[in-house]
Amino acid sequence: MNCTPTVANDAVRIVFLGGLGEIGRNCMAIEANGRIVVIDAGLMFPEPNMYGIDLILPDFTWLRERADRVDAIVLTHGHEDHTGALRYLTRDVKAPIYGSPLTIGFARHRLEEAKLAGKLTFIEVEDGARRKIGPFEIEFIPVTHSVPSAHALALHTPAGVVVHSGDFKLDLTPIDGRRTDVARLAALGDEGVALLMGDSTNAEEPGFTASEATVGGALRRLFLERPNKRIVVACFASHIHRVQQIINVANEQGRKVVLLGRSMETNVKLARKLNLLHVETATFEDSANIDRYEPGQICVICTGSQGEPLSALAKLSRGDGRFLAVGGQDTIILSSHPIPGNEWSVGRVIDDLHRSGAEVIHSGVEQVHASGHARQGELRTLLQLVRPRSFVPIHGEYRHMIHHAELAVEMGVLENRVWVCEDGDVLELTEAGVRRAGTVPAGFHYIDGTTGDLDEAPLEDRRMLAEHGVVLITAGVDKASGRLEERARVTARGWFEGEHEEQLMTVVAEAVNAALLEALDGGERDAANLTKVVQRTAGRLIGQKFRRQPVIMPAVVVL
Repeated sequence: MNCTPTVANDAVRIVFLGGLGEIGRNCMAIEANGRIVVIDAGLMFPEPNMYGIDLILPDFTWLRERADRVDAIVLTHGHEDHTGALRYLTRDVKAPIYGSPLTIGFARHRLEEAKLAGKLTFIEVEDGARRKIGPFEIEFIPVTHSVPSAHALALHTPAGVVVHSGDFKLDLTPIDGRRTDVARLAALGDEGVALLMGDSTNAEEPGFTASEATVGGALRRLFLERPNKRIVVACFASHIHRVQQIINVANEQGRKVVLLGRSMETNVKLARKLNLLHVETATFEDSANIDRYEPGQICVICTGSQGEPLSALAKLSRGDGRFLAVGGQDTIILSSHPIPGNEWSVGRVIDDLHRSGAEVIHSGVEQVHASGHARQGELRTLLQLVRPRSFVPIHGEYRHMIHHAELAVEMGVLENRVWVCEDGDVLELTEAGVRRAGTVPAGFHYIDGTTGDLDEAPLEDRRMLAEHGVVLITAGVDKASGRLEERARVTARGWFEGEHEEQLMTVVAEAVNAALLEALDGGERDAANLTKVVQRTAGRLIGQKFRRQPVIMPAVVVL
């Protein structure tokens, strides 16, 4: 049931449009006095059984219907699961976009590719900045994450302070020296926080997340142990701190650095421009010149750590690299951990790399990755610093949010003030506290190549085609005489072969012909009704005899 009740003048509504119960699609809206601020607009990548789907977005219907009331889109950081859906949201919602210079740089580039940037306003904010946006004053609090310049948000609202953690961890030795501002978070706790919304991704994991600096030590050892091997390191193009550490180790060994992947080249260029990546131009070599160097003189940094089929690493694994063919002289390091849902794709790339003769190292065997998300120790620390009156776990699968909710209760938040929500839920915050305030549309929105939107119905058809195949049945009827002029012909695809398929076609054809003759004898002449007879007869028989549910496509022509 969709419900959007009337809101009191001093009330603030939080509308969750994505990111609750899944990894990705992070998006929510904060509404007060009829004005709206959107926080993040992310995408999610498809699971293996979502055939042909490229991206999954939040359902922006609720926002599109209120586009004239949206004062801003505020971005916590530059990852695709928080910014990747901007190109779809901003087609209809033309609000100014706020974020750190790097976050805005990433977002602007994607929107320029979509030819949308020229119609939009981008506003860069520095650490600690406070901006008045509509009825809110929004404070941008620096936090450490796996992408530089990430922010938590403190929204000063008519109903009290709302803190949104963004994606964060408490890294005491970050590569750039920019730590999470625990002093400001503690000060907010002293002032009083009405509601905390906290990142739940690692809420099942005990202890504290390893510092990003630990990865540099592991990489250095792996490089030193392989002085004559060409090293190829795959990581997220947005992980500028990881790229910095790889470059530092390569420089120590006198290796030239080659960048593969358009997003890697683009992000490195932007990070150097913003002085977030420190490297001399002479360090880099063009990919066309790789063969001029001995393997031990080269370090390749590329995209594709999540097994994306068109990425640089996937192409190398298939032998499709333009200037580089990997083999026994190469060590491939996947400096990442598979995002849930990508395990199969990553495994396939690793298998193909092994087939090429290359050595493959990943986070399952060496400490070549450190998460950007807080574990239980850090989540407890945040709760202790902020001391919120109410709490909502966000950003994670449902089990992650349940564990985070339990942590909040352990840290002193009253159980009746902990709200475990899902996409589409609406909360209302007043000075009296928090209550549920209905739901809004928030289903999955599928993007299929260049054809655009896709709903669940054709996706279910694709699953059935993939798992059970398709059966085509045609027949012809003479309307005047009621005779079966063309007896049923059955063709199967994605089914059995040889005798099994012949048996299927024979059995189904006989049953369909008998059903059609019975219907014709009863006076039926309508093509649509006769087609339903075929559908029903074939479906029942195949289900009972063969225990399959193929897509059945019947066509009865009445002449």
